[in-house]
Amino acid sequence: MSHLEVNNGCKKRKRGDRIFRFKSFCENGYPVEFVGSFRHNVKALLEFGSFEKNLCDGMQSWSFQLEVHRHPPIHILLFVVEEPIEASINHQCKLCQYVGWGHSMVCNKKYHFILPSKNMMAAFLNCGGNDEAVKSNLVELKGHIMHGVFHSNGFGHLLCLNGVETGSDLTGQHLMHFWDRLCTGLRARKVSLYDISRKRGMELRLLHAVAYGEPWFGRWGYKFGRGSFGVTQPMYEKAIEAIQAMPLCLLINHIIGTSNQDITLIFSRYQTLSDYSLVTLGDLFHFLLELKPRLPKENCIGTYNPGVLVETTCRWSAKRVDMATRVIVEALKRAESRWVSRQEVRDVARAYIGDTGLLDFVLKSLGNHIVGKYLVRRSLNPVTKVLEYSLEDISNIFPDQDLLLSNSKMKTRYKITGIQLTKDMRNLFKYIFKEEKQAPNSGIFSGISVAASIILDTKYFVKEYRGDFDQLSSKVELGLEGKLKLFCTVLLRNIENPNEVTKNKIPPYECVTLKNNATFDELKLEVETSFRELYWGLRSFVIESVVNLNAKGTDLVFGVVEVGRKIIFEGSNKERGISHELMYENGVMNCIVVDCPCGTQEDDGERMISCDICEVRQHSRCVGIPNNEQIPRIFLCNRCEQEIMHFPSSP
Repeated sequence: MSHLEVNNGCKKRKRGDRIFRFKSFCENGYPVEFVGSFRHNVKALLEFGSFEKNLCDGMQSWSFQLEVHRHPPIHILLFVVEEPIEASINHQCKLCQYVGWGHSMVCNKKYHFILPSKNMMAAFLNCGGNDEAVKSNLVELKGHIMHGVFHSNGFGHLLCLNGVETGSDLTGQHLMHFWDRLCTGLRARKVSLYDISRKRGMELRLLHAVAYGEPWFGRWGYKFGRGSFGVTQPMYEKAIEAIQAMPLCLLINHIIGTSNQDITLIFSRYQTLSDYSLVTLGDLFHFLLELKPRLPKENCIGTYNPGVLVETTCRWSAKRVDMATRVIVEALKRAESRWVSRQEVRDVARAYIGDTGLLDFVLKSLGNHIVGKYLVRRSLNPVTKVLEYSLEDISNIFPDQDLLLSNSKMKTRYKITGIQLTKDMRNLFKYIFKEEKQAPNSGIFSGISVAASIILDTKYFVKEYRGDFDQLSSKVELGLEGKLKLFCTVLLRNIENPNEVTKNKIPPYECVTLKNNATFDELKLEVETSFRELYWGLRSFVIESVVNLNAKGTDLVFGVVEVGRKIIFEGSNKERGISHELMYENGVMNCIVVDCPCGTQEDDGERMISCDICEVRQHSRCVGIPNNEQIPRIFLCNRCEQEIMHFPSSP
């Protein structure tokens, strides 16, 4: 029987089953102290889960009930599914191949961590857990709130993440914090993700790269993993730098005179709202994303343009604020573009405006705002630490702005809400990054298009959760109860060619715990057991020698091994039942030749086409076949096509 019960379409647990807090689950000590390697930590965690007998055929499963809110009560279920290699449809992991981990050895087990969607849970509960399709395809179903998978050696992949927009009670940020705690607590080594996330029609990896210089997942430490279509990390970083630094004045110069004056109005609107000058494309999108959470979804915050931000709770009328603004601008005009201290401006304006509270309010609000044909700049003097103001003709910043200011729309009162900001941001994103040929012979849009394409062609991101594991933890440590911790790995000798050792494909170091009086024979036995348990290709592995130590089997390990020393064992498999190519994640892929015009030499997960003569694979996009078109039944690469054309004609 499953531990799940049905009650009016809702999930309940049997009395006595433990409920865990979602926001602290997998913090160290909750529910277990995480020590040692990933495979030990995940086993320790599963001891606190409820075993689910009939959840997935051929796979062991556990569930954890997580409390999201106490009042009102909201609970979700976390399922953990252990997938042995015998139950896997594909022994080798395509995601490892695509992200560049193809040299890793195939593991014996995978662990799926799944937060199912409401619809999937409803289907499961309505059928009482007896639906064979649901049971057998839990790890293959799409649309989970969260689905991540770990290989037993600690390498993992985040497969999907779906927040409130898909009906979840949890936001994307809450889910990522949860996933990050899982990876950190279990001591994952490296975790990858495939980022194609979109919001309101905008690709987030491009939007956040422009605004913050990193993808949305970058706030959790995910960085460039591997680019598609030959994109390298230096190309990706230079593309971000270039697109962030695009001057807004050049964009506006291209737009003025076209039919897209609404885009220029958006620029001006948010420059008015900003407390600093929005000079580049990066400045603009950074300001928009930072402003959005501070705006109400429906209720308006208004700005009088030309003028100052006027809050709905402001005790002065818009007319009085406008009058004080004009007085201050006239005072700055007489300064002839030089910087004037706040006190000096205030003293001059007091001759016309007696209400000092109003003057202080306007001076506080009036900074980097457009007033008429001028931009009021505000800056803190780095020497005197005093606020200073200056006036700059807007035509020096936005050429031909006189034409723009004559538009009657500029004199209306702006109503800014979260919905309006999202709409404006979507229109800007579409116009700048999506629409082609916005202006004839537009060099700046051409540069933006190239940079945006490079960023969009970067979809694989990686975080090293234990990047310093080998360096900082590869010590000999005397643990509790007189036990010794060592970090060991193995070199596999090829049986068919005994002189060949796969030195470039050694597995990561594993933590081995021994008594302080253990011998090298006992250490060899422990290492053999550990690596046989971990890797499919080492099930019959036998250690033959120690590579970097000269020791006998009866020698005490603690008396020979120096602190900080790593140990490498060399050996071979007793049985020949496993093909050498199938031991590694990209073993079969090594037989496929990839040679694309973009420079790609390996399969990166993008759609490819194979030449019918030489069988070399290339990206369909790179040979002129758009992704929305079908692959032709017969295809010849350029090289084979040229060779055929040079064949002598038949007599």
